[in-house]
Amino acid sequence: MNIRTVWVIGMGTMGSEIGIVCANSGFDTIMVEVNAQQIEKGLKAINSVLQRLTKKKLINENDTRKILDRIKPTTEREEAFSNADLIIEATFEDMNLKKELFKSIDEACKNTAIIASNTSTLSITEIAAVTSRPDRCIGMHFLIPATLNPVVELVKGIKTSEETHRFASEFIKACKKSSVTSKDSPAFIINRLYVTLINEACLMLQENLATAEEIDFACQKGLGFPLGPFAASDSSGLDVVLDCVNTLHKRLGDKYRPSQLLVNLVNAGNLGRKTGRGVFKYAKK
Repeated sequence: MNIRTVWVIGMGTMGSEIGIVCANSGFDTIMVEVNAQQIEKGLKAINSVLQRLTKKKLINENDTRKILDRIKPTTEREEAFSNADLIIEATFEDMNLKKELFKSIDEACKNTAIIASNTSTLSITEIAAVTSRPDRCIGMHFLIPATLNPVVELVKGIKTSEETHRFASEFIKACKKSSVTSKDSPAFIINRLYVTLINEACLMLQENLATAEEIDFACQKGLGFPLGPFAASDSSGLDVVLDCVNTLHKRLGDKYRPSQLLVNLVNAGNLGRKTGRGVFKYAKK
């Protein structure tokens, strides 16, 4: 692997953290957004994450300066794509959006570029099919929180080449993380298990079996989770979690039907940290 620059599309919750991971690993990181307002919002999210990491003494002020120096935001998509060796797409969990984006990336970037998607549930094979290079497309699923979680899930589409998979594995290793590899199936390995657990936790809360705090505490202390299912889903966004559950429900049947509590929270706009309220309430910044 011989790259120094990584392109990340999207500066939302996941894109911002992926950008930090890449920059902290020594890669110049070009972050692509649709407009200046989204860039400003993304930079605020990046600074917020860096402050949390500094508070936890996982990085210092010198590390923060180096990370921010390596991150370069832009709205010039085609110019960015044309120079890219590796592009990581981290946009909304929407198949049509990802297909449209992959098609435009494929048309703009050079033949040797590898296109990765951070999708947590959607088919890499289907996304890659709109490109002229399905062999150079792969799933690269960073887990929440990407700056702390040591594992990245690599997902091979039907036409993903071994060369692309090796490249992705080496890149993840360069990011000081471990990788696991999944075939292309609904929610892959980790979310097939974890999203189901979050939905089950919502059913338990819906039934008043225990409080949200008790359920999270039980998972953290009893099962060794770094975050309880409610704190984790509030962090990633309950709308994202619901999209994942709906994908499982659609592809695998009623066993994965979303809990009414989860549906109600999303319909009410209580999406987690990004809205100030999810399962838990958060102080306004």
